Amino acid sequence: MLEFEEALARILAAIPPIASERAVLSEAHGRVLARQVMSPVDLPLFDNSAMDGYAVRADDLAQAKPESPVRLRLCGKVAAGENFKGEIPSGSCVRLFTGSPMPSGADAVVMQEDTLVEPKDPAGIWILEAVKPWENVRLRATDIKRNARVAEAGERLTAGEISLLAATGIESVCVGRRPKVGLVATGSELKEPGQPLADAQIYESNRLGLAALVRNAGALPATLPLVADSLAATRLALEEAFNQCDVVVTSGGASVGEMDFIRRAFEQGGGDLQFWRVAIKPGRPFMFGHRRGKLFFGLPGNPVSAFVTFLLFVRPALLCWQGGTHLALPAHPATLAEPLANPSDRRHFLRVKVDEMGTIRSAGLQASHALSSLAAANGLVELPPRTTWPTGTTVQVMRWE
Repeated sequence: MLEFEEALARILAAIPPIASERAVLSEAHGRVLARQVMSPVDLPLFDNSAMDGYAVRADDLAQAKPESPVRLRLCGKVAAGENFKGEIPSGSCVRLFTGSPMPSGADAVVMQEDTLVEPKDPAGIWILEAVKPWENVRLRATDIKRNARVAEAGERLTAGEISLLAATGIESVCVGRRPKVGLVATGSELKEPGQPLADAQIYESNRLGLAALVRNAGALPATLPLVADSLAATRLALEEAFNQCDVVVTSGGASVGEMDFIRRAFEQGGGDLQFWRVAIKPGRPFMFGHRRGKLFFGLPGNPVSAFVTFLLFVRPALLCWQGGTHLALPAHPATLAEPLANPSDRRHFLRVKVDEMGTIRSAGLQASHALSSLAAANGLVELPPRTTWPTGTTVQVMRWE
């Protein structure tokens, strides 16, 4: 039985070379960048106004005060997307709006609230406040300089990064190819949600939950048909899954019972089993292997065990496949509002609920079948073997959303 770190290291060592493809920005959210991205332009592209107001020469307004305003002559108007022709002369101003290019000769913008329009002469603008040079002006390249790096290889694209790339005029980026992940559930007792149940049957839930986690990892889930408990049916299901997908994830049938066929079916179908069983709770009967360059993960059938082992082992493998460099679950410190204990000789990943004050409580029953506590949880806490943490202990909470 492997320790967690060795199991994960073996999985990551088996990831095939990264393949890349181009994706338009509209389809790139959450994708892993295969190459760093450089800006082809400056941002801002040109000096422009930060607000509605008037472009001026700051020297003209050195003495402007509310009790002694300075009168300027309005010599034009520039909307966003337009340009002022010529140069603004001393003693003059140009009407601007947020984003309007700065006229040549102007070096500041007076906000509209600090001005008055002469009632009998709309070209007479009274300025009530002095301004400093370049006040209320967005200067060219103060945000991003041309040829500066705007996104790093191995990062997952966020909505903010996509906005930045679009602002630089980039239409598409080079990203890691997303693996197609086949999700297989085994068990003659399983029925699809919505179908009538016979005695001793249950609804299958692992594939839907795992599909959501696959999408969160940037990969493409494929929910495959339920598989009855027989060696022949399991072998056929795995063969079809490997034919269709880059990665096959099964749930159920991973233990040592006479009705657990996953391991035998995988090996008889030409699979190379790398290891079986990991010293964690929940999820000890976890297996990993590969077949002809494709990855295989055998998860336990209990829903919490399947969920946790996916987060710990399958998720980092999917990110690594796409070229990701940040593979661990995001984590942050929080404080225990109640004691947590692990009397087991295996490390325990407990489902917890973190509130808005940063305090942690158990999400409920920690049994591997208990879906109510899984639904209530928003984090995992790793508790070492034979350990008790008292109330007030600061611990790291791993998050998956």
